[in-house]
Amino acid sequence: QVQLVESGGGLVQPGGSLRLSCAASGIIFGIYTMGWYRQAPGKQRELVALITNGGSTNYPDSVKGRFTISRDNAKNTVYLQMNSLKPEDTAVYYCNNGVAPWNYWGQGTQVTVSS
Repeated sequence: QVQLVESGGGLVQPGGSLRLSCAASGIIFGIYTMGWYRQAPGKQRELVALITNGGSTNYPDSVKGRFTISRDNAKNTVYLQMNSLKPEDTAVYYCNNGVAPWNYWGQGTQVTVSS
């Protein structure tokens, strides 16, 4: 059974940076496309980055050039480097399957961008 544990969130000023981590277990991590999602209050969850098992990445325009997703298959971990953060990036961030999300979602990690 898949388990996902996100960490690394916090409070940061606009223009700042954070690096999120997600440790996965219970799956053969290396075969899956993984994604980072976020959900802001009152909004639907959205995909903000994905990385294939081959290392190809994709981002929506809202974060392109500011966010970078990476993975370490040896550690069953996916990362999200977030730079030039904006107040609109404030949300709870989750990782999951980047193509067909599993029913299980971790607790997420809160990112708050505020001065």
